[in-house]
Amino acid sequence: MNLLQKYMNRDHEGVPAGMVMEVSGASYVVISENGHEYRCRTFPGTKTENGDSTLVAVGDRVELKVIETGTALHEAAITLVLPRQSALTRKRDVRRNRSKEKVQVIAANIDQLVVVVSAFDPPLSTRLIDRYLVFAESEEMEIVIVVNKMDLEDSTETRKLMKPYKALGYRVVYTSAEEKRGMGLLRKALAGKLSAFSGHSGVGKSTLINLLSGQQDRLRTGETNMKTGKGLHTTTNSVMLALPKGGYIIDTPGIREFNLSGITRDNLRFYFREFLSLMQKCSYSSCSHTVEPGCGIMRAVEDGRLDPDRFESYLAIYESID
Repeated sequence: MNLLQKYMNRDHEGVPAGMVMEVSGASYVVISENGHEYRCRTFPGTKTENGDSTLVAVGDRVELKVIETGTALHEAAITLVLPRQSALTRKRDVRRNRSKEKVQVIAANIDQLVVVVSAFDPPLSTRLIDRYLVFAESEEMEIVIVVNKMDLEDSTETRKLMKPYKALGYRVVYTSAEEKRGMGLLRKALAGKLSAFSGHSGVGKSTLINLLSGQQDRLRTGETNMKTGKGLHTTTNSVMLALPKGGYIIDTPGIREFNLSGITRDNLRFYFREFLSLMQKCSYSSCSHTVEPGCGIMRAVEDGRLDPDRFESYLAIYESID
């Protein structure tokens, strides 16, 4: 069973159906169950079963109306976007949003999220990792943390920063795209799954994906801005690529600010997995773990049972939520 068949859960009664492999402006590439590729567009009558979010995203399952065949890419119109099982999203900037979408969907129907950070250039950000982990926990989604550019920095400090995540059971893979190190372990983590790569621009996502897919020139890569220390945006559209030994990977646009749609101050505490066994010891069942007396979480931080940096991340995310 291929990935498309895996996600199709209804009888299409002869209607052509497929999965969106690439989004480029208002144009889409869709691959059907029988392996045909279609160049597609939407039209005013296109329907969606996903509410006020992006109409079509990479990974979406769609129904088609074939317009033309016989060319390298068949022509078709997307008539229906089926329900998403999962989605990597970010909030729309209302000042720049010309559409009616409240949430921008970056990738849909993914099995796991691959968070790529760099050991150096740009500097490793555990705060970004923690935001992604909260998202993955809220979606009950598997997550892999990839620390790239291990050839540019003394690995001792980097591995020390990652130790709390490994202790919590998160999968951490160290790589060097430049020296092609760690690729075997990363391929093993991706095998047979639909994985979305995400992270700040400049961390090496596209370079890693080029190596993994065997298509070294498929995705553009870039360097870090020397003035700001931030990565340059090289991926502007999401693209899904097949892995030689099974599975698919999605490269997503570089994200500098990752928004946690659907996460509230009340439910945030449930997405820090180390909190779960200690919350029972709080004096108040609705404890926010910020100021309350008798807080089991703050007590655990004070006596060294909880990592203080992770707790600081919790407080930072808590304060950032409206």
